[in-house]
Parts: sequence; structure tokens; C-alpha cells
Amino acid sequence: MRGIVARKIVAKVAHALVDYALPPRCPACAAVTGEMHRFCAGCWQRLDFLPVEDARVRAAVAYGPVARDVLLKLKYARRLGHAEPVAAAMRRLMPAGAELIVPVPLARGRLWSRGYNQAALIAGALGRGAGVPFRHELLVRTRATPVLRGLGPGERRWAVAGAFAVRDATAIAGRHVVLVDDVFTTGATSEGCVAVLERAGARVTTLVFARVIAGEDD
Repeated sequence: MRGIVARKIVAKVAHALVDYALPPRCPACAAVTGEMHRFCAGCWQRLDFLPVEDARVRAAVAYGPVARDVLLKLKYARRLGHAEPVAAAMRRLMPAGAELIVPVPLARGRLWSRGYNQAALIAGALGRGAGVPFRHELLVRTRATPVLRGLGPGERRWAVAGAFAVRDATAIAGRHVVLVDDVFTTGATSEGCVAVLERAGARVTTLVFARVIAGEDD
């Protein structure tokens, strides 16, 4: 019994030392915050939270400076913990009756060079918080697609046509699947994913952290 108490005391001291040396910081501006994986009050107020207007496509916030900063750090600066506050902001939009969470997949080359898929990290955090199963391997890219930035809506849709496939249709047939991504711009990528998921028999809701409203791009 004394050993258990002693271990608990040591653990608390260790956590306190870590918190002192590495205090929790805002994922957007790096200001010190009271809790891990939380935006500071200033950045939270600058996030433009969006209402649920489209039952099939839901976005937590509009794509703006704060959303851009946290996503860029997650995608390119290996701030993997940033997936947690992103997922926390999305959780309120989880559709009722969701049965499975699936991320938009990265092309194999990009996955190898980056080392991780930011959409999968967000989807995993979302699934843990919402208590919904997460399957990162069910949806795959069958070929690489060009960078979509700078392309028009029609060009984007043509670029991703036939680029996705469902690995195990029996795992999603008849189920309500939540497709997760970081940013929704024209919708070309998510539409390509939704098409193959629906052909496999799933009912799909797309859920993203940020949606480009006007004048921004991913």
C-alpha cells in the first residue's frame, strides 16, 4: 500500500516538474495556457465558429489566421499534439448515430515524406473523444494526385476522379461513416472520397476543422 502511495506521489511530482519546464501552450500562438491542448482565450475568440448549415458537410470554423496557423504547424512542423484541440473543436458537430470515423487518406509518397497523415491524427483524436470507432486503413488512395492549390473547381474534381478506393466494403456497408479532413476548400477531395464510400453502401457525413469561405486556399 505504501509503495502504491509513494508511486503516486512520485508521479505527481514528475508531472508537476514537466508542467513547470514545459507549460501547456496555445497551439496557434504558443501563449501559455492553463491546460494541455487548449487554445488561449485570445485565439479562441478569433476563431470563427460555423453553424451546421449542410447536413452532409460540417465545418467547425472558417479558415482564417488562427485555423491556418494551427493546421500548418500540425501538417508541416510535426506538432502532432495539435490534432487534439482541432478534434475538440470539431466534436460538437459529430452527427447523431455516427458508427465509424474514416480519414481522408494521403498519397503514399506524401505519407512517406511527412511520416503521418494529419487527417488520421485528427480522426483518431475525434474518435477517442466521441467514443466512435476509428479505421484509418479502410479508405485508400489508388494513385497520387497533383497539388490542388491554384486549380479551379472543375480541374480539382478531374484531378481526384478515381483516386480513392474502399479496402473492405463489408466494414462500412449500411453504416453511418464520418469522413474527416483538416480543410474543406472546393470539396473535390471529399466528394471523391464520399463517392466511393457511398458506392460501398455507407451513409456519409463529412466533418472538417476549417472551411474556406472566400479568399483563402488550402
